[in-house]
Amino acid sequence: MSESQNLIDKLLQLKPELTKDVIDQKISEKKEKIGSGYLTDEGAIFLIASDYNVKLDEISKTEISLKDLYAGAKEISLETRVLNFSPTKQFSRKDGSTFDLRTMTVYDSGSTASVKLWDEKANLPGIENLKPGDLIKIIKAYVKSDLDGSPTINIGSGSNIQTVETESQIPMIDKITKDVSELQEGQKDLVISGTIDGIISGMKFTNSRGQPGTALRMRLKGKDGSAMRVVLWGKDESLIPNMISQSANVKLLGVRVKSGNQGLEIHGNEATIIEIEGGKEAEPIIARILSMVTTESGKNMIIATDNQKNIYNINDFSNSTSICVEGDVIECMPSKVYGNSVTLDENSFVRKLDNDETIPSLSKIRTKISDVKVDETYCIESIVLKVPERKEIQTKSGESISLSEMFVEDDTGQIWVKGWRNQAKLIDKCELGEIISITGLNAKANNFGEGRIELFLTAHSKIIKKN
Repeated sequence: MSESQNLIDKLLQLKPELTKDVIDQKISEKKEKIGSGYLTDEGAIFLIASDYNVKLDEISKTEISLKDLYAGAKEISLETRVLNFSPTKQFSRKDGSTFDLRTMTVYDSGSTASVKLWDEKANLPGIENLKPGDLIKIIKAYVKSDLDGSPTINIGSGSNIQTVETESQIPMIDKITKDVSELQEGQKDLVISGTIDGIISGMKFTNSRGQPGTALRMRLKGKDGSAMRVVLWGKDESLIPNMISQSANVKLLGVRVKSGNQGLEIHGNEATIIEIEGGKEAEPIIARILSMVTTESGKNMIIATDNQKNIYNINDFSNSTSICVEGDVIECMPSKVYGNSVTLDENSFVRKLDNDETIPSLSKIRTKISDVKVDETYCIESIVLKVPERKEIQTKSGESISLSEMFVEDDTGQIWVKGWRNQAKLIDKCELGEIISITGLNAKANNFGEGRIELFLTAHSKIIKKN
């Protein structure tokens, strides 16, 4: 008889009002809630027993695999590999005393699990030297249920972690890495790879508890050309190189896939490890200014292009470009270059150069509507076919944000142009029949599966009326 059947029989003896069909249904529900590959039938039965305040005897084996974990297991030992880990944090108890906690994610052949290291175990000798893919043995740990119901390994005073130098059937990191194009909603504890697609930016915010926070935002493109938004909570720009090319390879260790306002998104946290191809030192850029927008705070937001027709979004925090006008060719030494996003600060310099005919002007950089492709940046010239319309969109968080849209065309086709928040105001000023030039548009697929492409204004965009 299987171990799961033994446990079911014991549960039926202790709770005769249950039936095997009911237990089988609850096993399916537990496994579906926690996720395929994260819970065995045996582990699900222990969770069901706990729901009914019934204590089952533990599974006799102590050397187990991750998929065999169940809440309540004690003194378990297992061999696994490191996926990622967070820095140590200090927390306060209700009595005012403090304790240290570090979390780690580990994996074996087909499963992952969270590990919590408490107090002195959070700073075990050599733990800072552990790297993703390192083989370790967890000794005499205990298992508790996490907030989402999944079993979590706990390393307390009687537990330990040792590095292992032997051969193992557990795959290395490269073998479990997924391309962005392979991702599906609900996946977690992933190692993913892709290439930079557009801008990388930092964000500061205040959370619901009034605490300050940071995040890194970017887009990654998969092998099939599809792109996905990435948000890495608790990360900032100090963790990435200063110079990142527009097609740099990226690997993220310890992320999950969830549904966002604009489709599937990749989310990471403080434990996520970021590996980006790049360098410490930025390199000079020679480009022509196509458009320039000055914000209320006095910062210049510039769209520029180089002699390869690469389009850059330049953020000037130092007022270095105040000597320039649209059409000028400049040489700048940025402080940071993330994909096509360029940052100028007090450590940057800018100088005007003589006109260089090899660098195209705005008229030569414009794209016909029929040539627009998803996930690229464009400048277009078109005529407004429909009066702009303003909508108020309610987000999942309850926030109401403005969206304006207008329908435009050139001699090759028609397309919708849309703008959120402040960019909506730019569209509101346009009128039926006007010929307009727009710089810095991002092309995106329609969210409703209609197969059409739409253009969105960015913070760098500018609309110039031609008539």
